[in-house]
Amino acid sequence: MPTYRAPITDYRFLLTELFDTSRLSAYAGYEEVTPDLLASVAEEAGKLCEDLLFPLNMSGDAEGCTWENGVVRTPKGFKEAYKAYAGGGWIGLAGDPAYGGQGLPALLRYVVDEMVCGSNLSLAMYPGLTQGAFETIHLHGSEELKTKYMPKLASGEWTATMCLTEAHAGTDLGMIRTRAEPMDDGSASVSGTKIFITAGEHDLTDNIIHLVLAKLPDAPAGSRGISMFLVPKFLVNPDGSLGTRNGVTCGSIEHKMGIKGSATCVINFDNAKGWLVGEAHKGLRAMFTMMNGARLGVGLQGLGLADASYHSAVAYARDRVQGRSLSGVKNPDGPADQIIHHADIRRGLLFMRAFTEGARALSVFCGLHIDDEFRAPDAPTREAAADLVALLTPVIKAFFTDLAFESTNIGLQTLGGHGYIREYGMEQFVRDARIGQIYEGTNHIQALDLVGRKLPEGGGRLLKRYAALVAEELAASGQVPQLSAFATTVGGAAKQLQDATMLIMQRGMANGDEAGGAASEYLRLFGYVALGHMWLRTCRVALEKKASGGSLDASFYDTKLATARFYFERMMPMTHSLFASISAGSGAILDFPKEQF
Repeated sequence: MPTYRAPITDYRFLLTELFDTSRLSAYAGYEEVTPDLLASVAEEAGKLCEDLLFPLNMSGDAEGCTWENGVVRTPKGFKEAYKAYAGGGWIGLAGDPAYGGQGLPALLRYVVDEMVCGSNLSLAMYPGLTQGAFETIHLHGSEELKTKYMPKLASGEWTATMCLTEAHAGTDLGMIRTRAEPMDDGSASVSGTKIFITAGEHDLTDNIIHLVLAKLPDAPAGSRGISMFLVPKFLVNPDGSLGTRNGVTCGSIEHKMGIKGSATCVINFDNAKGWLVGEAHKGLRAMFTMMNGARLGVGLQGLGLADASYHSAVAYARDRVQGRSLSGVKNPDGPADQIIHHADIRRGLLFMRAFTEGARALSVFCGLHIDDEFRAPDAPTREAAADLVALLTPVIKAFFTDLAFESTNIGLQTLGGHGYIREYGMEQFVRDARIGQIYEGTNHIQALDLVGRKLPEGGGRLLKRYAALVAEELAASGQVPQLSAFATTVGGAAKQLQDATMLIMQRGMANGDEAGGAASEYLRLFGYVALGHMWLRTCRVALEKKASGGSLDASFYDTKLATARFYFERMMPMTHSLFASISAGSGAILDFPKEQF
């Protein structure tokens, strides 16, 4: 059986020692927020995930969702767990208190999301998009829509979806065919079919609010003609009670590789009543509010699954006895040694650990900047934070989910044949992790976004801001004798990233396919540098806290330093091969005759 252990101690380190979260108390609305409060909330979330959500993970996967005559039923126990989760105020954790939220930092939402997704990703999908819809309506909706819908979303009494994809139009949203006809009462009649709609229909709540991309009759061609509409499953009466059923039905659910307890639906809109969110023909901008948050959330899904797989693999490796260690007997009283003594098993486990802990630090770093972006009183701080979040979003989504899939495969491999058997739970982590590389914009799209949009923006302004932060850490860590070798490693990789950027920009101006052919490798190179930046900071702070008496045991800091050593010596050298591949150019890709594929 798999095990789940919420990373509570690691989050206490991140929230109270590695990063200066005390600065959040200077922001309006966060006056009562302290590092200890953040850590305490994270601890309570961890307990909830261990005790309530994780016990339903395997059974939910085995049972899955069912669909009959338009009605979707979730696995046994999901409804009760969802009500407990919503009743605890977790869905509206970071929401505006004026509309029913608790008003805690956005950072905390991402902390909780990792643990919720790691303990039960299928169940996490239902409230996950609701949080994004809350923020989208908050930023773009009319006051009437905010008042009518946001409190119900914050409480979890209703859930929400994001309806983009159509059978013929996945990434290319400009091709959508869903139509919205304006009505005399200010609403619109929405008709069309959307596919791959997460939580599009279920039995957890009485109403579901769909945010739907559609085109008005006078819409310009392509993506510039997309508008967003709020379309409820049930219409809402003036007193807030539910009225008649809207023209929204579930045509079927998908039978998927993973996240089987999450209903992925075909949703039909047949003259459904909806209301414009934001400006006409500006729906894509509004949708990206939700999508960018979802992309960060998907990265955290991968992180959570990798962490869950790691702890399950470690528990197995400590108990399973097979063969003798190549360096001598380690378990003289038994017929064989525990497999955790085998070097290659340890290598795999350390890969998983170094990835998850470095990625967790980067997610907190990004979460802090999200709060800076929306709460800092001065424009320069908000603008700098927005640049960093925009730059890191495709990296976190793609790099985290790529390495999460690798990690869950390592976890399965650690158990050998038992890992391939359902009852041990490891193969579920692999299946659940695989979708992260696909939805909310495939990882290829994330790489193209990074290279084609984020790097050129403002003449390279976004990357320059981030490079300055890396240089600042290099300077600080370079003064610590124990870290000089690690700082040299990060500095060299950062230089490779800079050189790769120049190569891609120069070649891309002559032939866009040159940039496209290098984009995925460039994003991965960026990811290794970003985690190296976090590990370097982690080492410096761990040494400082160990010397001055931090709040955690000395063994915690020693383990951080040992894990960082593995990252710098065994993982970060991968930047060399990535840089070599990028430097070779895309000729081998582009010159291959298409007829020979």
